[in-house]
Amino acid sequence: MGQQADGPDERHRRPDGVSDATVAALGKLSEALECVERARGHLYSMHQLIGHADLMLDDAVEQFRAAGHPHLADRIATELRGRNVIAGRWTFQIVEDFDDGYHALFREVDQQARDELVGGRRHLYEAEMKERRRSRGRPGHEARPGGEG
Repeated sequence: MGQQADGPDERHRRPDGVSDATVAALGKLSEALECVERARGHLYSMHQLIGHADLMLDDAVEQFRAAGHPHLADRIATELRGRNVIAGRWTFQIVEDFDDGYHALFREVDQQARDELVGGRRHLYEAEMKERRRSRGRPGHEARPGGEG
């Protein structure tokens, strides 16, 4: 795809000799990584929500005691509060294992593919889609910030 005066910047142009199939494969890998990033956000949400819920149990224990239900307060305090959410792990440990294992490898493979195939360029598939879909010369359809076209 040849560069046009109002086309994408160098970082978003396909290097010479790179096939449509390669750009499509890199685009699919990038899309998959974006899904993993969203899942990672949900994992952090779970981490924070579980932590907040565990801290709220302090108030529940206190309120059950004050309401005359020490057996429920004791069970919450000893069996539920501070409990591992999965065998041997609190959520911070799950987050760390995910970040250091699956997430790190996914990002590494994505970076390797981009480095080897397109000089590290990102979002080539989307940049080319933008070029196909934008209306040149129309406000709000510029190829890049501050650009014309």
